[in-house]
Amino acid sequence: MEPKKAPLARPQPGEYAPYYDKYISLVPGDDALGALEAQRLLTLQLFAAHSERDGNFRYAPDKWTVKEVMGHINDCERIFAYRALCIARGDKGELPGFEQDDYVRAGGFKDRTLAGLGEEFAHIRNATIALFRSLDKEAWQRRGVANKNEVSVRALAFIVAGHELHHRLILDERYFPAIPRA
Repeated sequence: MEPKKAPLARPQPGEYAPYYDKYISLVPGDDALGALEAQRLLTLQLFAAHSERDGNFRYAPDKWTVKEVMGHINDCERIFAYRALCIARGDKGELPGFEQDDYVRAGGFKDRTLAGLGEEFAHIRNATIALFRSLDKEAWQRRGVANKNEVSVRALAFIVAGHELHHRLILDERYFPAIPRA
């Protein structure tokens, strides 16, 4: 891996839609790349500690299964990384939004294994880290429009890290403690 070429700092309000503050605020410190790297191992360990039966668990009838949460994390990381790539490369086109529930419904995650979704996460996260590591100082500062809101590449790195952490916390607090044990 190439060393990062630009020091990171937390994104400032105005670099992202206020909605994303709930994710960005979860990321400790000023180094989104460090957070992304640390999360890779923590998330893989979390999913390796659970069975395929656990993957089909939902803590309420209207909630996603564990596998659907993992699929959602994977889908969103791909989308946020794509947005970062487009904006970092100077693409001036407006990037579309997406409906997360439609993506989960169409994702076919119930037919996947939890282990397979974890492996996919590892590959996606490695690609995301490689992308962010490749950026120079100017690319980190670039801004574009995604889902009708201005966002910086720097903010997208924090959004990726915070989004994963948000869902990992929900899994730890609401899902895994509620799984019935035989």
